[in-house]
Amino acid sequence: MLRSLIFGSLLAVSVPVAPALAAETAPLRGDALDARIAFLMKEAKVPGFAVAIVENGKVVSVKAYGQRDVEKGLPLTTDTVMYAASLTKAAFAYATMSLVDEGKLDLDASIAKDLPKPLPEYPKYADLAGDERWRKLTPSILLSHRTGFPNFRFWHPGKDYDPDGKLMFYFDPGTRYGYSGEGINLLQFVLENGKGIDVGQLMKARLFERYGMKRSGMVWRDDFAENVAIGYDEAGKPLGHKRRESVRAAGSMDTTITDYANLLAAMSRGDGLKPATYRTWLKPVVKIHSVRQFPTIGLADSKDNDSISLGYAMGVGTFESPRGPAFFKEGHDDGTNNLFVCLERSQTCVLMMSNSSNGESIFAYLLDDVLGKTCFPWYWSSYVPYDRPAVRSAPVMPDRHPACVL
Repeated sequence: MLRSLIFGSLLAVSVPVAPALAAETAPLRGDALDARIAFLMKEAKVPGFAVAIVENGKVVSVKAYGQRDVEKGLPLTTDTVMYAASLTKAAFAYATMSLVDEGKLDLDASIAKDLPKPLPEYPKYADLAGDERWRKLTPSILLSHRTGFPNFRFWHPGKDYDPDGKLMFYFDPGTRYGYSGEGINLLQFVLENGKGIDVGQLMKARLFERYGMKRSGMVWRDDFAENVAIGYDEAGKPLGHKRRESVRAAGSMDTTITDYANLLAAMSRGDGLKPATYRTWLKPVVKIHSVRQFPTIGLADSKDNDSISLGYAMGVGTFESPRGPAFFKEGHDDGTNNLFVCLERSQTCVLMMSNSSNGESIFAYLLDDVLGKTCFPWYWSSYVPYDRPAVRSAPVMPDRHPACVL
């Protein structure tokens, strides 16, 4: 029987609720975890899945399951190149903190101080002409998703995709949380145009070379083609693997489970950063009260995650687990689902990467399987388990899905 998440009285009466565990079971490892993953992959129709475990700041297990290319019958391996999606943001933030460490970047200074001319005078940001709120933007605000921008200018709240969408503020910078890839890319723009720092080279020197990430890059490399994952949608339709040709701090990275696990272990240790800078990286600067992460703007506030103090720091989400403070980052695109969660005190982490849109439907179970009870905000992250269709189809309502009953 599947070990269940604690749903308590999470839903309206009309929606079935899974029973709570009477007692927490020991985290799974080895053959037991392999069997568990194989079972969940089959049940949730996930073609490929990879898992890495970090304990005491060291990588202790890296495994891959299933297929990277179903049509060709090719296995997913620990060296298969997979799309990192928004895991890129956490890596970029960590590299950026090394600039803070060296006094090359002030997290709390207006970006106006770093740019040689006003932001709206650059064609890419001309939409902001006449709105001086851009001057309130700082690296800290950009990294912690407090810009007031939508996720991307072509996806405005409550509207369909618009390739000609205009960039605008939906709230004053710094006043609340609203996930925004635009903000992350703007910090890249500031570093490159204001400080002359090539972000692709920054990532290579500060992360890829330092942590042995030999099959990782911010743009496509031809040598990736020999072992690359094909993405699949919910119905199992192949989506291919997009070959990204330009560096985007918000999400252009290709990597492997092995490479990113090495980086994650370094992150759990605070490697490469001074202790004070590392604490700043993980210090939450905003509380999150939205019932879900997406859409980023427009949903009602909720008390669902008040008990775990859900918040955001510099490029990573934060919450209070039963084992103390934790940090996390997701990565999502069509045919890609990734997640890492780290427990700060024990420097214990799990990293999960999948080449399937169904991958996220087994995250909540596996988190507790590997780490023990975490109280991760599964509903807020839209990681509704595959075997809870009533939860997935129910209307989004605040105060119905607390992350954990402590």
